Amino acid sequence: MLAVRKADDRGHTNHAWLDSHHTFSFGGYYDPQHMGVSNLRVINDDRVAPGGGFPTHGHNDMEIISYVLDGALEHKDSMGQGSVIRPGDVQRMSAGIGVTHSEYNHSASEPVHFLQIWLEPNAIGIQPSYEQRHFPLEERRGRWATLISPDARDGSIATRQDALMFGTLLATGETLEYRFDANRQGYVHLARGQMRIGSLTLRQGDGLRVQKHERLELLGVDDAEILLFDLP
Repeated sequence: MLAVRKADDRGHTNHAWLDSHHTFSFGGYYDPQHMGVSNLRVINDDRVAPGGGFPTHGHNDMEIISYVLDGALEHKDSMGQGSVIRPGDVQRMSAGIGVTHSEYNHSASEPVHFLQIWLEPNAIGIQPSYEQRHFPLEERRGRWATLISPDARDGSIATRQDALMFGTLLATGETLEYRFDANRQGYVHLARGQMRIGSLTLRQGDGLRVQKHERLELLGVDDAEILLFDLP
């Protein structure tokens, strides 16, 4: 089964400093038909105005992944970590028993566009931890790059969950295949551009739930930047 989640059907929050679209139920947006897929709980598509951001707040027992598309995101947390996340960077914060952090647009003049992704962990009450790594965009062109995995395979960031997150960039007319094991399912998020999977056309912000469908062939239509989740 392939089920498209159109960008315009997502939940939407718009504040003076934040324009956010929610693929799954989040905050004040609730849709019982869209509560996540397997252990993938949140994909928030956030645009933060210059000088804006999320003041210090807390999380616990969640694997939180930040993926910047444009601009720069400044991160500080109670573990003493401080960094600026830019396109090509992936950050994973395991909240564990509890962590506080803030996220601000690093620029006073340019917006930042990023995805915040939450995975439910396979263990609770752990010590918080943090990791950030750069995955050059040019090394993802026409191929899958492993960004997140449970065992840090292929140079990826380890997370406390049986979940794989891959990234690729497909130029117009370029194709790429992915095969799921028979007992796995998935979710595809089109971060930007346009692509086709079979007869289905996806545009920026669209998603695709994959169940009992072992082989996908993706076709780039307009410089597509794609994230794919392989889930139990």
